[in-house]
Amino acid sequence: MKNEIFQLTLIVRDYDEAISFYTEKLGFVLLEDTRLSETKRWVRVAPPDSSTSLLFGKAAREEQENAIGNQTGGRVFLFMHTDNIEAYRAQLKANEVEIVRDLSTQEYGKVLVFADLYGNLWDLIEPK
Repeated sequence: MKNEIFQLTLIVRDYDEAISFYTEKLGFVLLEDTRLSETKRWVRVAPPDSSTSLLFGKAAREEQENAIGNQTGGRVFLFMHTDNIEAYRAQLKANEVEIVRDLSTQEYGKVLVFADLYGNLWDLIEPK
């Protein structure tokens, strides 16, 4: 039996601003944007050729609003592999994405930490 996590929910303030940030600044692909009601949409994005996607969940109540940008209590939330960390770092800088901890070499490879538009932390890793 094979099991695989294929999708994660990311709480956002606004669908369109999240789509814009992830597609324009991070280079993700908009996989789906389906209107479900007046206030709810099914919006999925992912890095090109990724088998895992992010589902944007628009905050609908105060508890969810409070979790925007802090879904993991200040820890790194998402981890993304790359085969060219220097090029992706240059893309982040060109698009004015906040780099929280700049490029370093660890025993597992090269890594940097960046923040998304809401402050969620990401590890970008180029494995050895």
